[in-house]
Amino acid sequence: MRKVLLPALIIIAGSLLLIRVFYLQIVDDSFKLKSENNAIKKEYDYPERGYIYDRYGKLLVANQASYDIMVIPREIKEDLNVTEFCALLNITKEEYDKRIAKAKVYSPRLPSVFLAQLNKSEFAAFQEKIRKFEGFYFQKRSLRDYEVDYGANIFGFITQVNENLIKKNPYYNSGDLIGQQGVEQSYEEVLRGIKGVKYIQKDKYNREIGSYKDGKYDTIAVAGEDINLTIDGELQKYGQELMINKRGGIVAIEPKSGEILALVTAPSYDPGILVGRQRSKNYTLLYHDSIANPLFDRGLLAQYPPGSPFKILTGLVALQEGVINEQTTFMCHHGFSYGRGRFMKCHGFGPHQLHNGIYNSCNTYFAQSYMLTINKYKNPGYAVDVWSNHVKSFGLGQFMGYDLPTGKRGNIPTSKTYKKIYPNGGWRSTTIVSNAIGQGEVLMTPIQLANMMATVANQGYYYTPHIIKKIEGKKIDAKFTTKHVTTIDKKYFPPIISGLFDVYNFGTAHGLNVPGIDICGKTGTAENYAKIDGVRTKLKDHSIFVAFAPKDNPKIAIAIMIENGGFGATVAGPIASLMIEKYLRRKITRTDLETRTLNRSLQVEYAKLGGINEASAIESTPKDSILKAKIVTPKATTKTDVKKITIDSTQEN
Repeated sequence: MRKVLLPALIIIAGSLLLIRVFYLQIVDDSFKLKSENNAIKKEYDYPERGYIYDRYGKLLVANQASYDIMVIPREIKEDLNVTEFCALLNITKEEYDKRIAKAKVYSPRLPSVFLAQLNKSEFAAFQEKIRKFEGFYFQKRSLRDYEVDYGANIFGFITQVNENLIKKNPYYNSGDLIGQQGVEQSYEEVLRGIKGVKYIQKDKYNREIGSYKDGKYDTIAVAGEDINLTIDGELQKYGQELMINKRGGIVAIEPKSGEILALVTAPSYDPGILVGRQRSKNYTLLYHDSIANPLFDRGLLAQYPPGSPFKILTGLVALQEGVINEQTTFMCHHGFSYGRGRFMKCHGFGPHQLHNGIYNSCNTYFAQSYMLTINKYKNPGYAVDVWSNHVKSFGLGQFMGYDLPTGKRGNIPTSKTYKKIYPNGGWRSTTIVSNAIGQGEVLMTPIQLANMMATVANQGYYYTPHIIKKIEGKKIDAKFTTKHVTTIDKKYFPPIISGLFDVYNFGTAHGLNVPGIDICGKTGTAENYAKIDGVRTKLKDHSIFVAFAPKDNPKIAIAIMIENGGFGATVAGPIASLMIEKYLRRKITRTDLETRTLNRSLQVEYAKLGGINEASAIESTPKDSILKAKIVTPKATTKTDVKKITIDSTQEN
């Protein structure tokens, strides 16, 4: 048996090897295609990117034809008329030499982009004479054609892939385009489609002689899928208009679904300026605009102390922990003393219970409630973790999992936070009481604030905020239809909502109501200080407002943050009322609020922060929240000249 086994194994192995060789050489000659690479030219057929629509089917982003001039350095003839070539493409001889040198570094024999993104008129003259310039050919592509001048932070942009990405992802070649930022990046694989390829046979003189193997290996381009966003285009545009000459963010969410209705950041820019040959130049201008910082999405990235809107969570946690009820009463004497001469100012006076504590925004009431929550447990570290876990169940202090490629966690402190701050211990509820009113170590982004209000509107649950509504032929990610339930019992939400409703009737937003719409909201005014030249300096307060409407069966939850805007009811509050009415009614009846908001400018405040004189700021700042191609806001000398604002006070309104 042993004598037979070894020869049998040799025969079987040899047979398998012969079969494989026969298959590769006779049946499957795809490896031959690769081995004959020098004699075969690849021509790519680039598909159109998928169109982008809003939630109602309005076209936001389409495509336009574009042409790249490609070069294969090894095939350029020595007698090429460089002067004529440069004149046709409107470039200098120096620029020509620089681009050729760069192409040779990439590869002498592989094609790379010589000049990208020519439009039809720029390409027309060159097309007629392209046969005179061997080694050069054109590659047709499609660029974005923006139907609107808003939403740049939502869309993102497309740009050429870099060499690092080409090495990591074999799908991309030199000159290919890829989505960056916004939905262009998040849904790149959906929007880009699949490029087709044709293999062209060459003879020994490098002349094209036809399709390789009669097109056996050619593939057809597949267009990208169209997508519908959750964004209401009309609401997004209106929000952008209301943010003229202001800085901050607006985020609106449909509570029952988690769909993002508006995602406004200001200042922003016209997405159309990042298309075509001027894209790189315009991007550089936007990037170095350290005063307006239009590339910074304040709705997703800006982390602020949330101020008084956070009192909503302070009240809910205290109710859940059983340390207060609706009848619990605290006396307020224009503030709250909490030891060693420390005093938290408040505009309230007299007895406060949960209901009027909310609509009067009483610091004393919520500071006392917070301290009772912490003091319920003997160990303050354990108590803070209990409080923190309740708050985090609203999606705070973590990446929210939405479908945009940028974001910040915010910060909800835990016992670990205070162990680092106070390594020797000794801290207690009075040490950290500023958390109660949304200051202290608490930080939130506007989208987290909006999601918090959506959760309150739903009385204890939320869906992960998302911006995709529909992908043609595909299902959206299941995580966007998964319900997240908080640790707060549903029975504790109605008394909070009742107080939020009376914020508009008797409280801090009584002048902002919209007749016929029951709005629940909360003002916030956060003091902020900054160290300027080493000196702690008081700056104008941030204006904050959160709301949802209608009170019953809510359709929209919204958060507004206006940097250095003053009282919450002064700047952010009117914007909330206007956005809510615009979404629910598609028209505006509070034209007084609209006129006041559109005419309000905070440029003087921002000029002070940037070290620019007031007259210069007013004269040179665009009267629009969207930066156009040739408009640049006043420059600081360097990025480090921009002052970092740290909000660290405890006064709230």
